[in-house]
Amino acid sequence: MKQLTKAEEEVMQIIWQLQKCNVASIIEELPEPKPAYNTVSTIVRILESKGFVDHEKEGKGHFYFALVPKSDYSNQSINKLVDGYFQGSFKSMVSFFMKKNEMSLTELEAILKDIKSEEE
Repeated sequence: MKQLTKAEEEVMQIIWQLQKCNVASIIEELPEPKPAYNTVSTIVRILESKGFVDHEKEGKGHFYFALVPKSDYSNQSINKLVDGYFQGSFKSMVSFFMKKNEMSLTELEAILKDIKSEEE
C-alpha cells in the first residue's frame, strides 16, 4: 500500500469520516483558511489514482468513497513507524511512549485490560 502525503492523509481522514462525499463537503470539514476547490479536487484525484478512493457520478457531480479501510491504512502506518524507529519492536515503542509521555503504570495496566477484554 502506498504512503500518503500529509495533505492526502488529511483529505482521506475526512472521506473516512463522511463515508461518501463531494469535494465541497470535504472543504467544509477542513480548517481555516480553506484551500481552493481545485486544490482539494486535485488531491482527491491523486487519492483515486493511488487506489484509495473511487467515485460515483450523481447528476453533474462526483461523490467519493474510500476503497481502503481506515483500519488497514492505520495498521500499515503503525507497522512502518515501529519498523523505522523501534527496529520492529512494539515493546520498545511502548517503553518509549511511557518514558516520553510520562504514562503511569496504572494507565498501562488499563490499556492491557482493554486489550485482553477485546480478545475475549
